[in-house]
Amino acid sequence: MAAERLVVVGGDATGMSAASHARRLKRPGELAITAFERGHFTSYSACGIPYWVGGAVDGPDALIARTAEEHRARDIDLRLRTEVTELDLDGGRVRTRDLADGGKESWTGFDKLVLATGARPIRPPLPGIDAPGVYGVQNLDDGQALLDGLAATEGRRAVVIGAGYIGVEMAEALINRGYQVTVLEAREHPMSTLDPDMGALVHEAMCGLGIETVRGAAVTAVLTDAAGKARAVTTEDAEYPADVVVLGMGVRPETTLAAAAGLPLGESGGLLTDLAMRVRGHDHIWAGGDCVEVLDLVSGRERHIALGTHANKHGQVIGANVGGGYATFPGVVGTAVSKICDLEIARTGLLERHARAAGLRFVTATIESTSRAGYYPGARPMHVKMLAERRTGRLLGTQIVGREGAGKRVDIAAVALTAGMTVEQMTTLDLGYAPPFSPVWDPVLVAARKAVAAVREAGTD
Repeated sequence: MAAERLVVVGGDATGMSAASHARRLKRPGELAITAFERGHFTSYSACGIPYWVGGAVDGPDALIARTAEEHRARDIDLRLRTEVTELDLDGGRVRTRDLADGGKESWTGFDKLVLATGARPIRPPLPGIDAPGVYGVQNLDDGQALLDGLAATEGRRAVVIGAGYIGVEMAEALINRGYQVTVLEAREHPMSTLDPDMGALVHEAMCGLGIETVRGAAVTAVLTDAAGKARAVTTEDAEYPADVVVLGMGVRPETTLAAAAGLPLGESGGLLTDLAMRVRGHDHIWAGGDCVEVLDLVSGRERHIALGTHANKHGQVIGANVGGGYATFPGVVGTAVSKICDLEIARTGLLERHARAAGLRFVTATIESTSRAGYYPGARPMHVKMLAERRTGRLLGTQIVGREGAGKRVDIAAVALTAGMTVEQMTTLDLGYAPPFSPVWDPVLVAARKAVAAVREAGTD
């Protein structure tokens, strides 16, 4: 009996996790696995790219969890520099182009298909946006291209377009490399993944770190020099000189192939799957990672959240199901953490605008506390904001901005959200305490207590 044929499109977290887990469950004679990756690298940490660019970690080898040779040694036919250009679902095959062999094209058949095509950086159609000297940062090839560009550039002025997670992390990387950094953000505050009042704290801190952060600055063009290289970025009001330009406006699901094949997409353009990560309406196709939408457990709606933590879990679930087992991915609460220099930024659950969009009535509570007992050396301020459902007191979301010891406290709220806890129930959590680690009342619990008071004050109206 011939082995089933599994084709994986995309060789990073989801794709190779799925392939590896499926191989653990089925031998080569039972399941033949072919994986296609258009880049030079596989199974790498894209989240580590800003720290590689900034010099905090070595790369790219240090960011690779498993090499192509290691995958191949496990009987996974991994083909790098090979791009999938078409999905023929009726014929059960994919068309590929060999980028290392003059674009040679061929077809590969499949019985089961995994789509792990990731996301692509947002690159608006502006004049000069594709000029040399303008860099997106999505994969290791992008990181290497940026480092090569920095090495070839004599000037030390950098402009980062966008102040989301990628933008602020790249601003830090460039500061660490000795660049004069300007961040242009179209919104009124950086970090649109926070509410405006918390984003204002990030803006204040960025300015204090020497990063010029211009709010309400919608970019209109990238200007180029006589050689066609980026030399400045313009907004409606000003021009900002730049020896290098980095795009940090976020990402969108890379679902071009899926859309062309007629697979179901959500509002954000991400693929829609069931709890087993199977593409809806297609029993033999799975998808995961940055190219899918997932269930938000707090709002009950589908969302696109591009994070490596989710991608690896998706791969494990897909691999189990492809390999004949059974696993599900129930959803997320939207937890994320980042830093810029010594400022830690974290959130989980819903922002105010998300809660309104979901039709939820809520109260908010914001507190300022310290990371350690106030009398203990090194205690630093932190701000915690909580959203709670108005009538029930159910926790809806938490945001934290502070210095060392602030960011990972968001995990307390993430667990509470997953468990469906109320803010009153949170106040009784038995958290670890010692002066070097926390005040007697942890800042998260202080915020929960204030949220309880806000719920009670709001009453049942």
